[in-house]
Order: sequence, then structure tokens, then C-alpha cells
Amino acid sequence: MKKVIVTVGPALFKDNILGNIQSASHIYRINGSHGSISDIQESIHKIRKMITNAEILIDLPGNKVRTTNLESPIKVSSGERIVLMAEQIGCSEFCSLVKAGDEILADDSTLVFTVEEIDSKKVMLLSHSEGQLKNNKGMHVQGLSAQLPFLTQKDKDIINLANEELITYVGLSFVRNVNDIITAKELIGENTQVIAKVETQAAVDNLNEILKEVEYILIDRGDLSTDVGLTKVPFYQKFIIEKALFWNRKVFLATQFLKYMEEKPIPSIAEVIDLYNTLKMGVYGIQLSEETAVGAHPEKCLEVIDRILEEIKVEV
Repeated sequence: MKKVIVTVGPALFKDNILGNIQSASHIYRINGSHGSISDIQESIHKIRKMITNAEILIDLPGNKVRTTNLESPIKVSSGERIVLMAEQIGCSEFCSLVKAGDEILADDSTLVFTVEEIDSKKVMLLSHSEGQLKNNKGMHVQGLSAQLPFLTQKDKDIINLANEELITYVGLSFVRNVNDIITAKELIGENTQVIAKVETQAAVDNLNEILKEVEYILIDRGDLSTDVGLTKVPFYQKFIIEKALFWNRKVFLATQFLKYMEEKPIPSIAEVIDLYNTLKMGVYGIQLSEETAVGAHPEKCLEVIDRILEEIKVEV
């Protein structure tokens, strides 16, 4: 049975949709990057109220740098400049570690900036993209993660909550090496499974050692693309899956499986083909993120996956 990680959010909590879509194949994911510890605990209780014996995954935020305190999205245009104040960047070390000329990839590489000027109070960015820079979106600078502690204080607080609530899985974000996993395992209760997220070049470089330490990995194709380059993601995805299957490990894949369905009631043909091929690759499961958390058609997304799985069964 393939597993589907279903990210919970406003779209699923509305009108008891979450209760209507429950399945033994579902793992219900709470993104620890969004909301306070009390918000996360409230989500746990909501899930359990609607679904008995729900398998719950909490993803740690990790040391990912994100925008913060943006009251509204910032419109960006290619060739124009924007200024972010230090308090609008969720990393106190950011302004001391980044320098003029550095490239910043934001929101899963959909926005590209170059640092023009930076001091302790603000950073001026030159945009190479059109769009909107929204609150709580990732700001990736090559090599920055390696200079930051693996676990933040919020990560540790979430682990404490996971232990108290007997959560099924904890997802470790931005793993770089096996020592990161060992550090987290020392804090995580023995009844909670660890999912190591492979989303950095360092994790790929240290994949064999990582696979010796965990039973589950998850390839986050969005964050991985910012670290290795978008066009290299297909090769890395294939490489990581093959290596994990060699070690007899369970692999999840994440990011933009049904991106089109965040707004539309049907998927694109390309999404259907990608899902079909992905589910036949030997992966243990896939993850839906915005599609079910904030998308307009969470139930239809899960119906599409069920139909594709039926097609695969018929073919076999």
C-alpha cells in the first residue's frame, strides 16, 4: 500500500473535509514552520478528534531562512530593487553571513535576487524575477545552512511536544550528515519514527551514512532544487531513490505533484504522467503540501491519486 502524506491546513479543517477523506494510507502532516507551538498542538488535537488512530507527521522547520513579519506580499519586478529589514528575515545571523553579490533563491526558486547592499539593519536586493515575495517563504543562499546550527530552539520545542503527544513521525529538515540525525534522535522519543529529509547537496554527498541511520527518507524536490539547481533534480531524484532502495529504505517524494490543482479542479496531463511514473518507481509514498493545506480542491487531489493507483493495479 502506497502512503500519501497529506499536509493539513485551513483547506482540510474547513467543513470537516479532513474527516471525510480519512484513509489508512494517509499520514497527516503538520508543517512546523507555520504557527506557534500552541498552534501545532491545536492541529494535533483537531486531527485526532476527526480521525481515530491517525498517523501524524510533524516537520521541523530546521535552519531554513524565511521571510517574516511581512504584513503583505512585496511585489517584485525584474531589474527593480527591494529592501528587507533585518527583522523581516527569520535568521538573526543572516546579515552577518551574507555578502554583496550573493544570489538568493526564494519561494522554491520561483524568485531570484542578488544582494546589492547589506548591513546589520537591512539588505537591498536586486530582483531578477516577476512576482510577489510572501511572508514565511524560504530565502536560500548557497552554503548558508552549513554555517547554522542544525536544530533551532523551535525545533527542540516541537520535539518536546512530539514526545508529549506520542507523534508517529518527526521530519528532520535540512539534514547535512549523519551527525545531524544522531543529534535529533537523542531528543526524540523511542516510539517516534524519524524521517530524514534529503534536500541539500550535503545530504546527497553523505547519503550512504544517512541511509545507515534511518528507515525513512523524504526527497523534498523544491528545497533540493535551490541547492543543486533545478535542471539537476531529475538526476538526483533517480540517484537518491535507487540508493535508498539498495539499502532497503522507504522513500517519500514531495513538492508540486498537483500544483495545478491548487486552483483548478483537474490536474495537468504532465502532473498525471509524473505521478504515474513516480508511483511506479518503488517509492513508499508521496507528499501533498499546498495542494491539501491551502488549495481549492483537496478532496479531488486525493481522488486523482487513488485513480492513478487503480490504473497501476490494473496494468499489473
